[in-house]
Amino acid sequence: MRDIIVVGAGHAGIEAAFAASNMGVKVTLITLNSDLMATLPCNPSIGGPAKGIVVREVDALGGVMGRMADLNALQIKMLNMAKGPGVRALRNQIDKVKYVRDMKALVLANENIELIEDQVENLIIENNQAKGVKLADGTILESKMVILTAGTFLASKIMIGHEVENIASDNQATTDGISNSLSGEKLDLIRLKTGTVARIKTNSVHYDRVEIQPGDEEYSFFSWQSTKEDIKLPQLPCYLTYTNLDTHEIIEANLDSSAMYGGVVTGEGARYCPSIEDKIVRFADKERHQLFIEPESLEMDTVYVQGLSTSLPAEVQDEMIKSVVGLEDAEITAYGYAIEYDAINPIQLKKTLESMSVDNLFFAGQINGTSGYEEAAGQGIMAGINAGLKFLGKDPLILRRDEAYIGVMIDDLVTKGTKEPYRLLTSRSEYRLLLRHDNADLRLTQYGYDIGTVKDDQYAHYQNKMKVMAEIEEKLKANTFVQSDPINEFLLGMGFNNLNERTSAYDLLKRPTITAEVIAPFLDFDIDLEIAKFNEIEIKYEGYIKKAKREAERLKKMEMVKIPTTLDYAEIEHLSQEGREKLALIKPETLGQASRIAGVNPSDVTILSFFMKDKK
Repeated sequence: MRDIIVVGAGHAGIEAAFAASNMGVKVTLITLNSDLMATLPCNPSIGGPAKGIVVREVDALGGVMGRMADLNALQIKMLNMAKGPGVRALRNQIDKVKYVRDMKALVLANENIELIEDQVENLIIENNQAKGVKLADGTILESKMVILTAGTFLASKIMIGHEVENIASDNQATTDGISNSLSGEKLDLIRLKTGTVARIKTNSVHYDRVEIQPGDEEYSFFSWQSTKEDIKLPQLPCYLTYTNLDTHEIIEANLDSSAMYGGVVTGEGARYCPSIEDKIVRFADKERHQLFIEPESLEMDTVYVQGLSTSLPAEVQDEMIKSVVGLEDAEITAYGYAIEYDAINPIQLKKTLESMSVDNLFFAGQINGTSGYEEAAGQGIMAGINAGLKFLGKDPLILRRDEAYIGVMIDDLVTKGTKEPYRLLTSRSEYRLLLRHDNADLRLTQYGYDIGTVKDDQYAHYQNKMKVMAEIEEKLKANTFVQSDPINEFLLGMGFNNLNERTSAYDLLKRPTITAEVIAPFLDFDIDLEIAKFNEIEIKYEGYIKKAKREAERLKKMEMVKIPTTLDYAEIEHLSQEGREKLALIKPETLGQASRIAGVNPSDVTILSFFMKDKK
């Protein structure tokens, strides 16, 4: 009898396995091909708006994606630096070959993870409880818990034009058996679609005709343990080009031959990562669309054309790609395709990512209706944590919306569900200023340490950062200036008025354009600029942050009002008919979650609140 079985070793499965194993639980990780663990079948990058913050959150909880992304970076870039701190996020272009190899080595080195290369054909479910899995050869593996992270491998089909193959990404085998197991337990399955782009030979691109996009000279990192010395790989540029009217005419003339518009695809595609066919149809007024040419690996002679996802026939892809400036002589090594697969409707899950109807069965990643490596990793670590906690007989860990983007994502999925591949965006969070790239460790490391996923060295680093930040804040308040000090002349040169009264460095940092780096030479103490950047944001946006925290406290009070999942909403008078139906369907765990269900209006929440008080 095994402790926990994790089905699938993509980004969700890897994080789930490491999280549970770090808590002392024995994990069996099952994958079709160990050389494709944590593979990047689509874009060769990790991070980006909102997603990069999730990677930092995974790292703060003791996960591995951030560290591997740092060690395998081919380009490091902090995005949205011209905007506010609430939307800044890191993105790394990744050596996708070395990343997978390094991740496999990490798994093999973990004594609490048993790795099995095989295909899971069915789930073993008895009396509404997950009991293990059945392999393709008939072998049954029993376990106390099962975490299903099957990605896009359930009843998957790959489509190029009207050609359809019943396979998964990287030409791996698909399975109908798991879908049948889930359907047999009355779990609602949905059909989704995503896709990828053609790969092009690196030296067939005319780089003199496209715009160079270099990375940052000053590196930022996903992981607490990464330093400049860890960046061993050469840093490479990306390049920018555009589609044009010729490209659009070729696509429009061949829409009927694409899988997407030719009636082959039945699944719902991703709204925020559409195919190029979808862009041309939905944004017909646009004369061009951005395309980024990105390196895939130092060990591959190919580039990835971000923004050109397609399921058009091969001969049309040839013509379309060669119409783009810089790609006139492009040599295509692999054609783009659409992939369709089964997922579950995530409103059937608890906030722990455990099934409501099947005990001890957890879900994470694209099987929950999401898209993206980072979203998968965020769900994976939470599924691993909560399966581990349940196995150990401990209370679950639920992250609130004001605590993490991971909390926002899981709450969105289990409360609202999804009919298309869900992608995290900064706009999905009402607490963006609280959920920043720079403070993920301050928000989550204590949780990780308390449950055992964060080890002593990471926790010591976190404690030291907290200590230094407190010292910096105290010294900034104590370090004051008057008009006769050299900094006054400097401030006048920047367009500020004379210091007519004694002013602290703390108050100076509230001014626009005044940064910790700017005032560092005038301070009477040595300042750790890397940590001081956090202090600077907290000081500049102090009023907004306090307001967000007040709102978060209001939410927290609603989240503390627990609702039994067995509650019969039919016995509550005066609820609206739609509200009653939605509450009965989703079975919210708290009053706060109930308030976010579409169709549950404010009066329903008030009635439910009074009912819960009476019950109490």
